[in-house]
Amino acid sequence: MAFRSFEDLDVWKRSCALAVRIYELLKESRDFGLRDQMQRAAVSIASNIAEGSERSPKDFKRFLHIARGSAAELRTQTYIAAKVGMISLEDMNALTRELKEISAMLTGLASSLKTEN
Repeated sequence: MAFRSFEDLDVWKRSCALAVRIYELLKESRDFGLRDQMQRAAVSIASNIAEGSERSPKDFKRFLHIARGSAAELRTQTYIAAKVGMISLEDMNALTRELKEISAMLTGLASSLKTEN
């Protein structure tokens, strides 16, 4: 694995950009429950990548799986947000596409880690 810091990882950069996009899309929303849950899930993706990268390879892999879980959680929430009118279908489609790509990147990164059993 050839990176010095989590800031070097494209998946972390894209996850941060996604979190910022979620905040931008929902800043006017008065549905505080779903808005806050979506923001927490979005921040959790990048945060788990960062936290895991500072640990052992085995732990890093575990944190990447947690990040994938947060991505799936956020994907579900985007579907709900679109159905209740919090975000447009166009935004939902863009977000779910990006979340699927981030999930695939997380899977690839986790697979590339050499861990001891």
